[in-house]
Amino acid sequence: MLNLPAWQRCLDAEFGAPRPGHYRAQPEDFVVDEQLDFTPENHGEHLWLRLEKRHQTTLDVVKSVSRLCGVTLRDVGYSGMKDRVAVTRQWLSVHLPGREAPSDLSASLAALGITVLAQARHPRKLKRGVHRTNHFTLRLSGEALEENHFFDRWQALCHQGVPNYFGPQRFGPGGRNLQRAEALLAKGWRKRDDRQGMMLSTARSFLFNELLSERLADGSWCQPLAGDMLMLDGTHSVFTVDSVDDDLIGRAAALDIHPTGALWGVGELAEYQVADYEKRLLACHPMLCEGLVKSGVKRSHRALRARLISPSIETLPNAVVLSFSLPRGSFATAVVSELIAHPDFA
Repeated sequence: MLNLPAWQRCLDAEFGAPRPGHYRAQPEDFVVDEQLDFTPENHGEHLWLRLEKRHQTTLDVVKSVSRLCGVTLRDVGYSGMKDRVAVTRQWLSVHLPGREAPSDLSASLAALGITVLAQARHPRKLKRGVHRTNHFTLRLSGEALEENHFFDRWQALCHQGVPNYFGPQRFGPGGRNLQRAEALLAKGWRKRDDRQGMMLSTARSFLFNELLSERLADGSWCQPLAGDMLMLDGTHSVFTVDSVDDDLIGRAAALDIHPTGALWGVGELAEYQVADYEKRLLACHPMLCEGLVKSGVKRSHRALRARLISPSIETLPNAVVLSFSLPRGSFATAVVSELIAHPDFA
C-alpha cells in the first residue's frame, strides 16, 4: 500500500529545519480569494454567484446551491476546489435559463454559513481552471517565529520561488485518497467508478510530488536540464530544450521560466537528462504509471516551481500575516511548509 512520502523543503540545506509552528487554527487564519481576469457580462442564461464560505468544501457548496435552485449538480459550475478549514471566496455559476433564482436564495445560503458577496448574469457556465490566481492571507504563529532565520526563509522564497508540491489536502486524511486511487488503478480505471476523475488526479499528483522530491534532492528543481519542458511564468505555454545555455539559466534565475514535471498519462517520455528521472519513477511505481496510461488520460506538465506574486509580510504580537498570490493549482501549504514544522508536512 502506498504511503505519502515525507515532505521535503528547499531551504533546509541553507537554514536548517524550521521550528514548530501553527497555521489554520481557525478558518480566519487561512483566507483564500479566487481571482478571475474578467467579470461577468450582466446578461445570459447563467447566474454567477460570488460566495464566501467557512468549514465547507467547494463541493458542499455546489450541492447546497443545486438543491436550493432546483437544478442538477451538472448545472452548477466552479473554477477551483477550495479548502474546507478556511475562509474562501470564489465564483459559482448556476444554469437558470428563462428564470430567476429563488428570492430567498441569499438568506437560505446564509443560514448554511455561505455569504453571497455579488451576483451577475453571464452567457456561459463557469468552467474548471478558468481563474488566473488565488490570493492568500495566512496567519502563522508558534516557536518558528522565534527562529533567527524565519524572515530570511521568507525572503528566500520571495526571491527563488517555492517547490510546487500538490498539498496534503489533495490526498485526503491519512492519504486515503491515494490508497483509493491505487486500488482503482490496480483493477482498471473506469469512469463510472471515478466520475469527477479525482482518483486519476490523486495518482498523478503523487507521481509529480515524487519526481519533484528527487529534483529537490539534487538541486535541479529550479534549474533547466537537457530534455526539460520549460513553462513561461504566468502562463501554461511550454517549450522543450535539448540543451541548456547561459540565457536559459539566467531566465530561470529571474523566475521568467520554470522546469516542469510530468503529470503522468498517455504520451512520450522525456529525453536526455530528464529521461532518467522519469525512468526511475516508472520503475518505482509501475502499476500507477501503467494504470494511468491504460485509463487514457493525456500526459501534461506542471511547473516544478511557483513564484510568489506580490508577497508581503506583517509582524503582529506572537504572529505574522503573510499575503501573496499563486497561480491556479498551486498550494499555499507548499509555502507554509518551508517556514514552519507541522504534522501536515511530516
